Amino acid sequence: MKAKAEPKPRRRTRERILETSLQLFNTFGEPNVTTQLISDELEISPGNLYYHFRSKDEIIESLFAEFERRIETTLAAPQSRVPDVEDIWLFLHLVFEGIWEYRFLYRDLNELLSRNRLLETHFQRIVAHKIQTAQVICEGLVGTGDMSASTADIHTLAVNMTLIATHWLSFEFVRQPRKAIDTDALARGAFHVMSLAAPYLQGRSHLLFERLALQYLDA
Repeated sequence: MKAKAEPKPRRRTRERILETSLQLFNTFGEPNVTTQLISDELEISPGNLYYHFRSKDEIIESLFAEFERRIETTLAAPQSRVPDVEDIWLFLHLVFEGIWEYRFLYRDLNELLSRNRLLETHFQRIVAHKIQTAQVICEGLVGTGDMSASTADIHTLAVNMTLIATHWLSFEFVRQPRKAIDTDALARGAFHVMSLAAPYLQGRSHLLFERLALQYLDA
């Protein structure tokens, strides 16, 4: 009996569009990328692209949904137990890795939010979650005696940490607009966010911060 032929794998056109769009947005900036450029890069017709996405905003919203799932998972992690300073370093690097992978969202943040209501409301929730997570981390460190800070200090610290994390890529671009942003810039961002908490750290945690910070002293 003749073996039944295996079905051909379905072409991943939609996924390829998202992957290519993300790469182009990250490289050239979202405002500088058109659907025609995306089609040309993929070597598909504009009609084929429009079959999957009726506009560039639909592509952006799909990419943002991927980013949102990732960042929300990362932000929820520190709330599962009381973290120490090493956990915070790891957490910050995971946050900045997510920012790096979808860096066009942060580089072009004002432009995107001004024209897309869905991104505006969802990004507000992400910012609020960042502040909440930062507060939970700081409260945990206060509870273990690794940090000395009042409730007001913690709130201000959480807002400032979120502010730097959210706008770090824009700051890097302003400093060196003709230099491509690389992963070192993200490491510097993580260091500067963590350094905000340094004056409040005590004992072993402060010593550990100083040891971990040595590799970032040229930031």
